[in-house]
Amino acid sequence: MNRSILFILFFFQSLSSFPNPVDARPATDANVFGHVVDAASGEHLPFVNLVVKGTRIGTITDASGHYFLTNLPEGPLVIQASSMGYAVAEVAVEAVAKTTQEIDIPLSATSITLSGVTLTASPTASGFRYQPDAVFMGEEIQRRSEASFGEMLNGQPGVAMRSMGSAPARPVIRGMDGDRILVLENGERMGDISETSADHSISLDPLAASRVEVIRGPASLLYGSSALGGVINLMTTDIPDQWDEGWSGAASVQAASMNRMGAGFARVAAGGEEHAFSARMAYRQAGDITTPEGRIAGTSMQAYDAALGWGVDKGPWLGGLSFSLSDQTFGIPEAAENSEEEVEIRANRMALQGRFGRSWQDRSFDQAQWRFNLSRFEQDEVELFKPADAPEEEAIGLSYEQYALSSTLTLQHKPAGVLDRGAVGFSWNAQQLDIKGEEAYTPGEQRFSVAAFSFEEVPLSNILRLQFGLRLDLQHSRALSNQRFPDAKLSRTSFNYSGSVGLNVRPFPGFELGAQLARSHRNPMVEELFADGAHLGAGVYEQGNVALSDEIGHGGDVFVTWERGAWQLELTGFVNDFTNYIIFQPTGEVDAASGYDIYSYAEGKARLYGNEFQANWQASRALSWQTSIDWVRGRRVFDKSPNENLPFIPPLRWRNALEYDFGRTWMGAQLMLVRQQDQVAPGEAVTDGYALVGLQAGYRVNGRGRQTLILRVENLFDTAYRDHLSRIEDRNFVMPGRNFNLSWRWFF
Repeated sequence: MNRSILFILFFFQSLSSFPNPVDARPATDANVFGHVVDAASGEHLPFVNLVVKGTRIGTITDASGHYFLTNLPEGPLVIQASSMGYAVAEVAVEAVAKTTQEIDIPLSATSITLSGVTLTASPTASGFRYQPDAVFMGEEIQRRSEASFGEMLNGQPGVAMRSMGSAPARPVIRGMDGDRILVLENGERMGDISETSADHSISLDPLAASRVEVIRGPASLLYGSSALGGVINLMTTDIPDQWDEGWSGAASVQAASMNRMGAGFARVAAGGEEHAFSARMAYRQAGDITTPEGRIAGTSMQAYDAALGWGVDKGPWLGGLSFSLSDQTFGIPEAAENSEEEVEIRANRMALQGRFGRSWQDRSFDQAQWRFNLSRFEQDEVELFKPADAPEEEAIGLSYEQYALSSTLTLQHKPAGVLDRGAVGFSWNAQQLDIKGEEAYTPGEQRFSVAAFSFEEVPLSNILRLQFGLRLDLQHSRALSNQRFPDAKLSRTSFNYSGSVGLNVRPFPGFELGAQLARSHRNPMVEELFADGAHLGAGVYEQGNVALSDEIGHGGDVFVTWERGAWQLELTGFVNDFTNYIIFQPTGEVDAASGYDIYSYAEGKARLYGNEFQANWQASRALSWQTSIDWVRGRRVFDKSPNENLPFIPPLRWRNALEYDFGRTWMGAQLMLVRQQDQVAPGEAVTDGYALVGLQAGYRVNGRGRQTLILRVENLFDTAYRDHLSRIEDRNFVMPGRNFNLSWRWFF
């Protein structure tokens, strides 16, 4: 292992030491030297690309921002300087033989050229990647528009969906879901309980998201517990951060045939010289899901959310506040043979979010940002009784009420010594969850945590970059008694650390390699520790284990991207070894009172590993083809007994998409092939493979703003199939049938 690491480091260093090729040009001794500097602060900028326009002559500034161009052609020339995070600058110069001139080149910072940078992966948004990520915004979000983020992201390499109907569908990354995947809103924890169970939903409508960022792999360094498998950051424009003076906004509508869904969204913003205000509202309503085998009763939904926001931009100060409301009502399917009983989830959330930043020119720590999300969340699980010959009745069996605070302070420093721009940060998280009702199967919980982290990057050369960081977390939690658990008093305090080290190498244009080794952790949830009762919404009897330890993961990620001509390729590989991995598994027993299968929480060693591959081929100006393959294996590792598969691991998938874009219009087709999942855990059912075909067409209109109309046909041949991750599968239902989805969005 040590020899392998030394070999890799030697290989990267050897790449960085290769000399640049020298053009065969006459020795004019016309030279230009100087520094490239930040136009605002005067700070010297390292590793800036410089090129003499119209020639192949160029260089890169060194670690001190110095450059030297030699033997330039005589006469007027234009030197072009470009660097990520800065606008391209051009400087005219008259090259004179046997003359050396000194010219400093200023660069102005800009955010426009960095639209593709995944902010979630780096507090400095440097643009260098150490683990695979993806960003969706603008038209790409509309093309994926669904009733939930789980459905929206399903099919993205490495991302699947845990579903118990459209509303509670939640993303699964590399076989990990629930509390192992952290869903953020504008960089902070949302304060809902979507991670705790398959029947809970994310409390934000997908139409409200202006940008969605997905990080595959452990991200505990920046976000602490619950980021073992990855992070999904849902970003809105509730707090304006960039605006033009005057009015702007967007409106959209969406309709689907499979569940008779209709949705609408509107957002307006008014900007002045220093202040801006925004408002948005979304509404969605849908009936029961229909499948090739009939309707699934109890899967209808109704949801709305709204927000008001204010932004301020006063010189070095930038920030704002927003207040949002959301309300959701959706059904959970009961057993197929029981048509007189339904379960309905009623949830609402209020949230106050804030983001404030300050910049300085004359300090080592020149940028600071403080974010917070203060929320109140309520949810009732309601039993509906619909006898054929009597009025409908309802009873609230289980209620949740949670107050939560998530807050982060990040300080960025200027390059110092061998370090490039980096960051240190502090975070606070607090929540109080009260659980009430006769069918409460856990006590409540009070939890508080504080953390400090550091994220640093070291440019080893113009093509090789090192990242390292450390996070320290201290958490205290205690159980809160309720009617069902009157004697719950257990408390626990845990201290954990997360760390990562990564490399990014770009030896030549179009090629990038990133690698990361990371240690991550997760604290057990209240359900895993204390559950003891029938969970009506999930349809199982849960048994917790107070002896569970914190999950600890050690993992590695490697990815390679290559662009050449019409081709773009990315290949990733990962492996994660866990100690004290908590597994929710069937015991083989049935609870006599409820009739539900008994599931218990156990811990042990586990390993998850797999690959993801994606390729894009631009066959012509209009014709493109995309393909991706992903697979993951999850194994519970025993010291002496035979190893066994982990439950709810997605099968191998192969997705293809062909598209022809005429400019104003486009059309395309998709084919998803899913292999049979027979690598199952003890007591878990095998699911057959299947193939799904879809069609898509769109029309773009420019005039009085920008409008896009998209029609999608999903499951074109009305295929009956069972998704291995669907919790509806356990209740003998197949997945949704043929669906026509129409969406229109207008930006003005």
